[in-house]
Amino acid sequence: MAKSNFKCDKMEKTELRRNIKLLTKALPEGESSKQSLCVVEQLRVIIAQRRPRVVALFSPLSDEVQIAGLVSELSCRVVLPRVAGEDMEFYDFCSASMATGAFGILEPQGGAPCRVEDIDLMVVPGVAFTSGGSRLGRGKGYYDKYLSRKGFRAFCVGVCYAHQLLAELPVEPHDRAMDMVISGCNEQF
Repeated sequence: MAKSNFKCDKMEKTELRRNIKLLTKALPEGESSKQSLCVVEQLRVIIAQRRPRVVALFSPLSDEVQIAGLVSELSCRVVLPRVAGEDMEFYDFCSASMATGAFGILEPQGGAPCRVEDIDLMVVPGVAFTSGGSRLGRGKGYYDKYLSRKGFRAFCVGVCYAHQLLAELPVEPHDRAMDMVISGCNEQF
């Protein structure tokens, strides 16, 4: 029975990803920029309030909330993900060491990975979220694996466009909820 339900959830997740991608592509011109600016403003406030020593951000794909400008303006240590095979590690941001890596994403090159327990706040992308913090990723499981590592303790903030905030999502036991979700519609949860 469980195997059948898992396949159903997998198909449901695939369909959700497809529908959300279409909605993202259909955003009116300038709307993604407007919502991204709104999310970045909210992130600035959260980071100022929480005063993390290490913040994990991400290099956004074209259909994700554009937070790239935030990377270079923070006064704390900023780490970004780099994918190698089935694993993802976070490395110190240095504008001179950024290169296109896995999936066409800008990744920091060189250096040693940041220890998982050193990250105080992590901003997490996703295809969709719920107000309760459930997250639907792209399906490769990189963030799910990282968030479940021993020693992971970071406060997790999911970021999305307004249409990516849904009432419910199919979740599995290994899915880790976000501590907070910020959407482009100025809602915080």
